[in-house]
Amino acid sequence: MTAYRVGYVALIGRPNVGKSTLLNHILGQKISIISNKPQTTRISILGIHTTEKGQIIFIDNPGIHKPLHKLNKRMMNFVYSSLETADLICLLIDATQKTGHGDEFVLETLEKVKTPVFLLINKVDIVKKENILLLIDQYQKKRNFQEIIPISALKGINLDVLEKLILENLPEAEKLYSDDEVSDQSERFLLAEIIREKLLAHVEQELPWVTAVYIDAIEEREPGDEREKAWDEGEAEEESEEEGEAEGAGEEEAEAEEEEESEEPTSAGLTQRAREAGPEAEPETEPRKPKAPAPDEIPPGVGPRPRERRPVTYIKASVFVEKDNHRKIIIGRHGQLIKLIGIEARREIEEILETKIYLDLNVKVRERWRDSADVLDLIEGQKET
Repeated sequence: MTAYRVGYVALIGRPNVGKSTLLNHILGQKISIISNKPQTTRISILGIHTTEKGQIIFIDNPGIHKPLHKLNKRMMNFVYSSLETADLICLLIDATQKTGHGDEFVLETLEKVKTPVFLLINKVDIVKKENILLLIDQYQKKRNFQEIIPISALKGINLDVLEKLILENLPEAEKLYSDDEVSDQSERFLLAEIIREKLLAHVEQELPWVTAVYIDAIEEREPGDEREKAWDEGEAEEESEEEGEAEGAGEEEAEAEEEEESEEPTSAGLTQRAREAGPEAEPETEPRKPKAPAPDEIPPGVGPRPRERRPVTYIKASVFVEKDNHRKIIIGRHGQLIKLIGIEARREIEEILETKIYLDLNVKVRERWRDSADVLDLIEGQKET
């Protein structure tokens, strides 16, 4: 009988080399957010892959970089901790990128590590074979790797080979997690990360570094709750108080201009164009819709059934930034950007929780939060609760 293998495998490398993509592909589901922005992963996340032959516990780490803030120092501490814990280390490099000082820094980080290291050359599906061979030769001269495996985390190329070799290098042991466990992160942390992922997709320059998301509340609301009813009927406010304050008088002027140019019927049933034409003009009116009968007037079996009111999950989240101009950028003109971020996040969260979601996003300025232990503790604490 083949021995059962269990162990921890640290995924390390420079930012944006494909560590989270690799983990999500192996697990067959999304547990780590993905972005083309640097430092997307800020906290080590466990991804548990259980098979008949063994249990591989992947540690998805922040990208290795030289820290400048307390946030970055904590990120690197997660990396160092995983290197001490791991039974095997997988170093990912991006085959499409030229090697530089960042790669040298990663190799320096591994100098004192005695744990076996696999070199995974990622994105081989879009790189010429001769370039891959050059990378292999280049890295073989810098370190003695246990295995060198060309892969594509996105397309799944050679991941079956990778899994086989990982299991061969893990110790014999009993399972550490049950078969249905796939991650150590809490629901609250996952929801915050999804919101941050959607935010990262729409911001540029320094904003990816200075934004963080904290889930203030997750609350189940039953049908009939006045807040849930207002939202369900489209009467709830789409923009937070911060959005209104950020726009100020400019928004009021824009609304006034929109009213002047509007072709929609006024309260008297006339369009703006008809009112300008004078009293002899024939007013344009909306055709009257027949009044719907009351539910008790509909004969049994006739007409549509009343729509079932489903429970809704209310999620309130804070988006932290460091400056007021960052806040204005994220909110966007007339609150359109924060609204778009909310819509995209809500759709994905609804698929995960399989319930109707009302997502309330509030953008808050916290100067130098990346150097604030209190804010960092708050954000990291979501992973455990």
